[in-house]
Amino acid sequence: MKNLFGGALAFLVLATTSATAQSVPCGGDFNRFMQGVRAEALSKGYDSRAVEAVVRSARQDPKVLSRDRAQGVFKQTFLEFSKRSVSSYRMTHGAKNMERYRAAFDRAQREFGVPPEVITAFWALETDYGAVQGDFNTVNALATLSHDCRRPQLFRPQLLATIGMTQNGDMDPATMTGAWAGEIGMVQMLPADILAKGVDGDGDGHVRLKTSAPDAILTAANLIRSMGWHAGEPWLVEVTAPANTPWEKSGLGTKLRADQWQALGLRARNGNMPGGGMQASLLLPQGRKGPKFLAFRNYDVYLEWNQSFVYSTTAAYLATRLGGAKRYDAGTPDAGLNDAQMKQLQQKLAARGYDVGKIDGILGGKTRDAVQAEQRRLGLPADAWPTPALLSRL
Repeated sequence: MKNLFGGALAFLVLATTSATAQSVPCGGDFNRFMQGVRAEALSKGYDSRAVEAVVRSARQDPKVLSRDRAQGVFKQTFLEFSKRSVSSYRMTHGAKNMERYRAAFDRAQREFGVPPEVITAFWALETDYGAVQGDFNTVNALATLSHDCRRPQLFRPQLLATIGMTQNGDMDPATMTGAWAGEIGMVQMLPADILAKGVDGDGDGHVRLKTSAPDAILTAANLIRSMGWHAGEPWLVEVTAPANTPWEKSGLGTKLRADQWQALGLRARNGNMPGGGMQASLLLPQGRKGPKFLAFRNYDVYLEWNQSFVYSTTAAYLATRLGGAKRYDAGTPDAGLNDAQMKQLQQKLAARGYDVGKIDGILGGKTRDAVQAEQRRLGLPADAWPTPALLSRL
């Protein structure tokens, strides 16, 4: 199944705002707008034939704006999303693909330091190994979003990048399709990232992420490395923890060395704990009674790829499973809050002076931090997991 976020980098891009939006041309007559794109592209030295091909093919797509305006919010818990996402299909076909494209994966690890299972997990979650890549015309989608005045500063560079891809012979602007926000190919990358990080993995002289698995594998590896991946280091390790663990030390905001976590009683559930000097955060996606992980610095790359904590942790967990780890111990988490209760909790936290961002019913990082602070104040186990009992105490 297609992942709920639309693309590997779409969540990151669409979550960003900029004060410079006013200075980027947008709106007005669409044809005149595209003439402005033509002039800018020519001034930047793009080939005139590629410029004309993109400009002449571009059309507004009202379906793109509908999808943009109707973005759903992600409210599944980690257990809900991960159980659905880490399916037998993805595990079986992941193993087959890692074997089928072993040469490309070996090259990716040799040149970029990124293990096969890490790339394969993104490939699985983004498009089910290329099966669901999106059917929106890429140029139309990016032209529409660039013309729209909500975030033109984000999408206009991507529209210009399609000219570069056309110039390189890596796309036909009339037929290239992908996600509604402009991501392309098996690992759903934006055109500017493809131009900057694209690798010809199959030796045909082109970078075509829609049809070439080796191109997608090598290009994804290059992008992942550029996000800060450290070769040979772990990213997520499932652990067990004693009941007297200082839960207030959990969360991405606190990092301890692996040997310090061990001194507190944490143990790797599978195999050995990574080297003692590496720092990690204790992640409790559903509190102290649910799964527990140590997240090392490579985990930060997952948050670069997609800012959703649930998606990022699921992608990291899926990579460990593809690498041979056992299924996590789901535990018996305390019941969480429904949408209405979560919004009520956020309102109460905001009234107490906490910055929880938008009252949206999503258990994001700011809400987790506020929950943990209130748990400490009330003398409760500070595992950042909001429960009906905590809500009633507030």
